[in-house]
Amino acid sequence: MLSQKTRYTIRALQELALHHGEAPVRLDAIAEAQNIPRKFLTVILSELAREGIVLSTRGRSGGYQLALPPVDIRYGDIIRITRGSLALVPCASRNAHETCDHCLPESECRLRGLMLMLRDEMAAMLDRMSLADPVDPVPAWDEEE
Repeated sequence: MLSQKTRYTIRALQELALHHGEAPVRLDAIAEAQNIPRKFLTVILSELAREGIVLSTRGRSGGYQLALPPVDIRYGDIIRITRGSLALVPCASRNAHETCDHCLPESECRLRGLMLMLRDEMAAMLDRMSLADPVDPVPAWDEEE
C-alpha cells in the first residue's frame, strides 16, 4: 500500500505537471488544489528539490515548478524516491530486499514468487507511465453500469 507521503507527492507533482511551462506555482495553491497539509507539502517539495525533480524559486513571484518535463518523470521513480520499493512484501523488493518474519524459506515460498511477478508487472507499468500521461479520475473499467 502506498504511504500517505507517496500519495501526497504524486498529487503535488501532478499539480505541477498541469502548470508545466508556466510561472512557478505557490505552495499554498498546490496545498489547496490537492488538499495536502501545508507543512507536509513543504517537506515533500524540499525533498523533491534535493532529488532534482522540482525547482524552488524564492520571492514574491516564487513558488515551485518541475525541473524536468512531465514526460521525463515516471511514476515508478516517484514511488521509489518516496517509498523506496515497489514491492508489497519485503522479500519481493529488488533494491531493499529483506527476509520476511515468520515465513517459509524463500526457495519454498510461493507467495514470494507471486509477489515478485506482481512487483515486476507493476514496475513495468509504472515505469512506462509519466506525469505527461493523461489519467482519468475514474477509469472506464471502474465505472458502475
